[in-house]
Amino acid sequence: MARPSVVNRELSWLSFNARVLQEAADPAVPLNERLKFIGIFSSNLEEFFRVRVATLQRMVDAGVSSHRVVFGKPEKVLKQIHEVVVAQRDEFETVFAGVRTALEVENVFIVDENQLRPEHHAFVQNYADEAVRPALVPIILDSLTEFPDLKNGAIYLAVRLTEKGGRHRHALLEVSTSLPRFLVLPPAGDRRYVMMLDDVIRFALKDIFAIFEPTAVSAYTIKLTRDAEVEIDDDVTSSLMEKIAKSIRKRKEGLPVRFVYDREIPVEMLNLITKRAHLRKLDNVIPGGRYHNARDFVRFPNVGGPSFEYPPQPPRHHPALAKSRSVFSVVRQRDVMLHLPYQSFHHVIDFLREAAIDPKVKSISMTLYRVAAQSHVVNALINAVRNGKKVTVLLEMQARFDEEANIDWARALEAEGARLIGGVPGLKVHAKLALIARKEDGRMVNYAMVGTGNFNEVTARVYTDHVLFTRDRRVTDDLCKVFDFLESNYRSQTYRHLIVSPFDMRQAFIRLIHREMKNARAGRVAYIDAKVNALVDLELIEQLYEASRAGVRVRLIVRGVCSLVPGVKGQSENIEVISIVDRYLEHSRLFFFGNGGDERCYLGSADWMTRNLDYRLEVAVPVLNAAVRAELRHYFNLQLRDTTRARIVNEAQDNQYRRGAYNYRAQTDIYRWLEQAADHPEPPLMEAVQGE
Repeated sequence: MARPSVVNRELSWLSFNARVLQEAADPAVPLNERLKFIGIFSSNLEEFFRVRVATLQRMVDAGVSSHRVVFGKPEKVLKQIHEVVVAQRDEFETVFAGVRTALEVENVFIVDENQLRPEHHAFVQNYADEAVRPALVPIILDSLTEFPDLKNGAIYLAVRLTEKGGRHRHALLEVSTSLPRFLVLPPAGDRRYVMMLDDVIRFALKDIFAIFEPTAVSAYTIKLTRDAEVEIDDDVTSSLMEKIAKSIRKRKEGLPVRFVYDREIPVEMLNLITKRAHLRKLDNVIPGGRYHNARDFVRFPNVGGPSFEYPPQPPRHHPALAKSRSVFSVVRQRDVMLHLPYQSFHHVIDFLREAAIDPKVKSISMTLYRVAAQSHVVNALINAVRNGKKVTVLLEMQARFDEEANIDWARALEAEGARLIGGVPGLKVHAKLALIARKEDGRMVNYAMVGTGNFNEVTARVYTDHVLFTRDRRVTDDLCKVFDFLESNYRSQTYRHLIVSPFDMRQAFIRLIHREMKNARAGRVAYIDAKVNALVDLELIEQLYEASRAGVRVRLIVRGVCSLVPGVKGQSENIEVISIVDRYLEHSRLFFFGNGGDERCYLGSADWMTRNLDYRLEVAVPVLNAAVRAELRHYFNLQLRDTTRARIVNEAQDNQYRRGAYNYRAQTDIYRWLEQAADHPEPPLMEAVQGE
């Protein structure tokens, strides 16, 4: 049998990041929002190199070549990545230039040291003298036998000083992160000016190196990206927290995976740096523009007023929860589904705060993956401990790039007397769960809170997620077993209603797909609708291809990586895939199965990736309440009909916008729907979109 068509996950991810850059290029997007997308594109690419490219490089070094892992030879994939990234870098420069031009039309100017108005010189000079120069540590390279270690992700100015007689001297200046990246200059009439910190330093270079009496000074930006993989050694004498902390320190010394430089740098100067820094054999040496770390544009100052940003969409209270002082009293009567960020995350905190002081509440068990730096969620748990509740927390220590914050919160919880459980060795806990035991009428009743995303009040403002509140015993009894397993790994558990990885999630999804195939062959209602962040698991892709061949209609919303190829004759003719990129980051995971007309719906935090199905503790929860299920169906249908921000995912990876007779924008439509406090979806829309 021929190998099914699949797209390499890394190349698909680069296609996703291209969709982010499309938002930055779109003149319909407000200007400061376009700059934010430029920042997100840059930040995404940085993490991509630190994690994915670094992993591929390690595979090459180890001689590993597996089609099922990377859908191609790692050496070939690395070459393809380099070609795409170089092309995207050129596109990035074009987009950035376009945004600058659009800003200038609105009388906002990003100026460098050579474009300052005469009246700005004194202002910039004073800022450079008082704030910038004290924060700089110049390193004279010519006097060093060893090239200094470049910090991961730091911006450096490689400086060339020309002295009398034509002699050149070279220096290195790290652009300080203790200072704002942008300096707002005094306006001139209706014109407003912003200057990059890099250019403030360039403005002051002759003063910084005055002792050499240079006749000319030039500076070029360089940046090194290092491998971000955290390796946990087998030192059994160390606690997990100590091991993670040690590995984070090693991360700062990780192997180079990318070196980016200003393409205007003289060749001899570039050769000097790459030779002395031992970067000549690095594959990803990439020419760029004058500025690096464009991720900082996420914080570009708004000097243009309200029109430079999206119109405010303040989170709305959930209509059921807004009318009651007690979350428990509402959930006792009905399940509640919260839609973030359209509705307020405060309901999650209110639930935990209420549990912390309610005399009837006896215990709280919770899993946490990424928490906010100032976490009201953790503070509520600490308050619960102080009020005599038994609090058990699994705080995942291996949440990439959040390990340090999680260690700090773990120590704070332990210091207050909360019980921290370590989970399962070798099994990252990614599920977002809370279980609260409350004594009612002489018996213990469990209340559950299940999220598709992190219990994090910061990301809850920009990530689209769902949180289910329920006391349905079919859910809570199984969740009790999940927490029992986390506390006592040796206990074998059987789950009646939840789908739990790594135990049965893969097989459960395959069974659900096969049921749709059976229904399609019997002429009954058969469809699969799913929303995930990533679809890369080869076995599930093959199962979806088989379902398509059996006549099952498959509609997928995949934000990021999608290795499945839709629309291939004889393989995936019945599969449609779209990706939505808009002001909010699509993050929720939803799964609908036609089931012969009796639709089944699940939500969870697991993508269709091998790591989620086999190597993480994940939970997919059935949505058992009919009203809540209809609510989620309506939400999904609003996304399916998007004809404004939805892109078609195809084999060409060309990110064509999907257009229609009407302009539907899912994120705007969802906000309006929830703003009207609709308790139920509109049946005509459901029927029109589902086609049943």
